[in-house]
Amino acid sequence: MAKRKLSLYAIRRTVAALPGIEEGTSYGTPAWRCRGKLLARLHQDGASIVLKVGDATRDHLLQADPETFFVTNHYIGYPMVLARLDRLSAVDLKKLLLRAKETKR
Repeated sequence: MAKRKLSLYAIRRTVAALPGIEEGTSYGTPAWRCRGKLLARLHQDGASIVLKVGDATRDHLLQADPETFFVTNHYIGYPMVLARLDRLSAVDLKKLLLRAKETKR
């Protein structure tokens, strides 16, 4: 198995640098919320992170970088995208989390 580019430790360190985000759980995995709104959670596969980015951003990411970003049947119709941790940088994660904080839906 390939080593993940973003470990859980690196994700937590990235999230800790952002104000107002708290860690909890969702579906038994680590999850991050702002004012009770789910922003992201570690996917149960352990190799991906689920991010709430909005429909337009999701569609853009899926088209621009399908090797990194994808959706499963469970997330079709929701403003969520999954990102492979072995392809996502901490800088990009931070940008996506900031986008998630701004997403209304």
